[in-house]
Amino acid sequence: MNARLRTRRRLMLGITALTVIAATAAPASASADAPAPAAPASADPYGTAPVQDHWGVIARNTIGSPVAALRKGPFGSFGVTGPSARPPFGQGSLGIEVADRSTSLTPPSEKASFGNEVDFYGDPVLGITDVGFHVFQTGENITYGGPGNMPNITFEINPNLTAAPATTYSSMVWLPDPSPTVNSWSPYLDATTTGKWFLTGNAGTVTGCNLTTTCTFQQLRTALSDGGAEPTVYTAAVGKGRDFMWIGAVDGLRINGTVYDFEPDKVRPRPVG
Repeated sequence: MNARLRTRRRLMLGITALTVIAATAAPASASADAPAPAAPASADPYGTAPVQDHWGVIARNTIGSPVAALRKGPFGSFGVTGPSARPPFGQGSLGIEVADRSTSLTPPSEKASFGNEVDFYGDPVLGITDVGFHVFQTGENITYGGPGNMPNITFEINPNLTAAPATTYSSMVWLPDPSPTVNSWSPYLDATTTGKWFLTGNAGTVTGCNLTTTCTFQQLRTALSDGGAEPTVYTAAVGKGRDFMWIGAVDGLRINGTVYDFEPDKVRPRPVG
């Protein structure tokens, strides 16, 4: 009897071991508790493919606590209909807010700068042939600083001037003319045919294109073409200040053949047309 029990016990242990081995070797099957496969990425709600994004606030060019943030809208203002009642591209824009008396500096106004310090570095300044943007201007902004109270486009550059070889930095700034629309989105404002350009620092003094004696886009190009090495770009940005309070938005920044569409999640390049 004992021999039969020992034989039966060895048989049961062998069966159990084989069952464990089989279970271990078998391919795992999906269980109710297993995580579901990752869903495919959803379609881009703004109509363009995601790309690496190097746009953001340029901290060293920011003064005070201004706002320069990607946002939805603005839509309207109330009662406005048609294309001027919504951002010209997608659903969003770059919202900008600066105050005029909020710092302990002289002047006390803020400065906002939202741009790209990577993608344009080293590009030829004279290779910029098309530039401009759309603006959401308000009547309140005009009361703060007049019709010319507008945001700007700024390229930090190495001017490479023969007359000033030691000058390796200047900001090349476009000041737009007053927006033709108020409390709604403007049409495209072309920086190559409208507004005023100037250079900061010694480059402005040497070329005569400075804040006191501004230049047209073509005059600026001529002033930078003085026979020396070609001027090159450091950065490109949209900004405001330091002057008057301004609360509004910008969209559709064009630089040559690309429009930079400011959307709530990121800046999206679109080909012109």
